[in-house]
Amino acid sequence: MTQLKWWQKAVFYQIYPRSFADGNGDGIGDLRGMIQRLDYLQDLGIDAIWLSPHYPSPQFDCGYDIADYTDVASEYGTLAEFREFLDGAHRRSLRVILDLVLNHTSDQHRWFLESKSSRDNPKRDWYIWRDGRDDDPPNNWNSTFGGSAWEYDPQTDQYYYHFFFKQQPDLNWRNPEVRAAMWDAVRFWLDMGVDGFRLDAIGTIFEHPDLPDHPVKKSMIELAAARELATTPAEREALAAEWEAMFAYQVEQPGMHELMQELRRVVDEFDDRMLVGENEEIAYHGNGHNELHMVFNFPLMKTRRLTPEWIRANQRQRLAELAAISPDAWPCNTLGNHDASRVKSHYGDGVHDDELARLHLALLLTLRGTPFLYNGEEIGMTDLLLQDIAQFRDQLGVWVYRSLTEELKLPAAFALRRAAEVSRDRARTPLQWANAANAGFSPAGIATWLPVNPNYAQGVNVADQQDDPGSLLNFYRRMLRLRKATPALIAGDYTPIHEEATDYLAFLRRLPAAEGPSCLVVLNFSERPQTLHFELDAVGVRRLFSSRERGSGHDDLAQLYLGPYEAYIGELVAA
Repeated sequence: MTQLKWWQKAVFYQIYPRSFADGNGDGIGDLRGMIQRLDYLQDLGIDAIWLSPHYPSPQFDCGYDIADYTDVASEYGTLAEFREFLDGAHRRSLRVILDLVLNHTSDQHRWFLESKSSRDNPKRDWYIWRDGRDDDPPNNWNSTFGGSAWEYDPQTDQYYYHFFFKQQPDLNWRNPEVRAAMWDAVRFWLDMGVDGFRLDAIGTIFEHPDLPDHPVKKSMIELAAARELATTPAEREALAAEWEAMFAYQVEQPGMHELMQELRRVVDEFDDRMLVGENEEIAYHGNGHNELHMVFNFPLMKTRRLTPEWIRANQRQRLAELAAISPDAWPCNTLGNHDASRVKSHYGDGVHDDELARLHLALLLTLRGTPFLYNGEEIGMTDLLLQDIAQFRDQLGVWVYRSLTEELKLPAAFALRRAAEVSRDRARTPLQWANAANAGFSPAGIATWLPVNPNYAQGVNVADQQDDPGSLLNFYRRMLRLRKATPALIAGDYTPIHEEATDYLAFLRRLPAAEGPSCLVVLNFSERPQTLHFELDAVGVRRLFSSRERGSGHDDLAQLYLGPYEAYIGELVAA
């Protein structure tokens, strides 16, 4: 096989610690639960784990408000248990990367507590403090989670800046002491043996140093409401431009690439580690060797519906942009994570959800690039829309509810429904391990940190699917084994064919002849069967996989039959 790094060959699986597995019976996921489920992950067939924040935190933003970068949250366990988890993963040939939140800390971090203690504290300049304008904040910037981006501190009579919640003050990355302290935290985990980092919210690290006002006159909630009510493409486009202008001075500012190059040099002090950014900007690859190893293809995840035409356009643009940077720049694809609707809820049509769930996994595992999966997708977990604002743990949903009811005076029932749809809680509910109390996540009688989705009792759980050969869980296992055993699906070039087709997507994953056979992938996005004719440099195709469970065999390229929503993968037989 073409020589690739481990992270290019791997399939990553995101663990959301609070919701993955409760090992001590307190209703919260933890490291002990993860350790107990390592064999499950190995059997599933993934190669690497992305662990969402496990650090000490007040949990105002579900762990993304970090109070200590070099320890473990007490409700999750201890550093010793983290080492046990890491060593256990490595013994099973599973790599582990951590979430690294660079933009901000918790307001309970000792750095910030020192910084706010007085204007002349040595750590004052570790955060962004400014005088107000009369009785107003320094400028009209918004927090992305609503309200002003500035919080007044009466003790020192200044404002501090926060792009996210006020409980998440932004670090001042123009201060070399901040950089040194954060790079020390990075080295702490790399020294322990962690295999890399997923970088959170990197586009917000710097802001315009002159703090100019943005030009948008509407409030953030007014603009959000207008976007909801827009009915024409022109209206939506104009409002999207206003939204972008509202944050123009707060994101993607100069200095980011130099900072990422500095971080890359730190990571490269260690053998075989990697960085993936929560950002879709190709530019963060740098020259292909000096910034991030990968960035997510978020447009693939953010579209409302995946169609053959849309996927072809996405891949054409994405792969061309990567190739323009470097032949070594590597794609990275995902369809879901802890901030988005679950794949089955997002892309389902309410009728063919099961078939589409299989089809979308086949897409993710056959496109060129590294796939990222989210825990629970393998059993078909779906969004849970909470019915009581008291159940919400995501403060974004709480803010939406309060804004709609208090500022816009909308009915509470409407506001609750809209908040539940926006809240990230919908995709963070406990993983469903069994058809038992609390879905087997926690013992009976224990209140879980978020409610369990009741569909665990309808077969959406690991235990019921474990030994069912037709289950989604076993479909995942078969597809992951196939990908691992098929060099073309990992290293092959991507070549679209039948580009005029609207019902199905067809492409080749090509390897040089000396490295093995190429693969034909055909995904039928229609409820109509297809009989297709392919003119390829091959005498036939050996069936490797079909979601119709047709088994192995040879098929005729001149008359290849696909059933409704079938995913077909075949190995080309050379002429």
